[in-house]
Amino acid sequence: MPPATHVVSTDWSRVQLHVVSGKGGTGKSTVAAALALALAGAGRNVLLCEVEGRQGIARMFDVDPLPYEERRIARGLADRNGSAGVVHALHIEPEAAFLEYLAMYYKLGRAGKALDRFGVTEFATTIAPGVRDVLLTGKVYEAVDRNARNRNATRYDAVVLDAPPTGRISQFLGVNAELAGLAKVGPIKSQADNVMGLFRSGRTAIHLVTVLEEMPVQETSDAIAELRGHDLPVGAVIVNQVRPRDLAVDQLAAARTGVIDAAEVTADLTRAKVDATHEMVETLATEGREHAERRALEDAQRALVDRLGVPVYELPRLAGGVDPGALHELAAELRQQGVAR
Repeated sequence: MPPATHVVSTDWSRVQLHVVSGKGGTGKSTVAAALALALAGAGRNVLLCEVEGRQGIARMFDVDPLPYEERRIARGLADRNGSAGVVHALHIEPEAAFLEYLAMYYKLGRAGKALDRFGVTEFATTIAPGVRDVLLTGKVYEAVDRNARNRNATRYDAVVLDAPPTGRISQFLGVNAELAGLAKVGPIKSQADNVMGLFRSGRTAIHLVTVLEEMPVQETSDAIAELRGHDLPVGAVIVNQVRPRDLAVDQLAAARTGVIDAAEVTADLTRAKVDATHEMVETLATEGREHAERRALEDAQRALVDRLGVPVYELPRLAGGVDPGALHELAAELRQQGVAR
């Protein structure tokens, strides 16, 4: 696939937290994993976090299900000298984050575990509105801003968060602003203010993943407006699953209108030593027309994406599915286009 000519050069070197969101089905988890590999250059430690409880990281990297513990899962994408960093992963569970929060900020080690036995953590994370998101975002904040409360923890050059879908990304990231409004003073307000300070700073970029279809593109546009309305920093739009562009503009136009020279197609097949039949040629013509129509729709959506006013990057459609090798291939595409250096 030729490089996208509309990419806006952006320096992401100051960004420590890369939040990846997107409409369901666009491949946001795949893009988050590839981004983590791309960011893990020579000597760099990167943490890939997930918060939706699906163990997507384990499946993509073909490792055992992740506990609530930071684990090394892969080498990053090697640089020109063949040197690579390390990608760690963390499956954030709200119940475990709650106990950790009590231990770190209120010194409730054994007492916190006693609360867990009485079901308090389950109540706090499933019944109390917004508490679950507060705990999840709080753990992400702690991973970015490591302090003396977590002395033995690894310090990361970048954290990549596989975040909830665009439909609730603003609510998820903004929950601490609501909490700070409720808690006028004290450690809860201080913590909430610190989290929002990170999320609204230049150290954070919220990247949105889409495919070239009407609903995902519209949802991406709506998400950009909503994020900006909440003073949350929009990063890039990453167009995923882009089909190869094998046909020229005039060939696509001919296929779309059905003006295809059957004799020429038959001759091409014959030169390729394929026994061409009338039915085969007709089938190829139909598939060509469908492909051309699809390309026209994608081109229209691509034009809308280009008008969103943010950097745009593209990743190719992978015929073989997602595995560690495919993730490295996508990581190389991201680095080549300037998302990670």
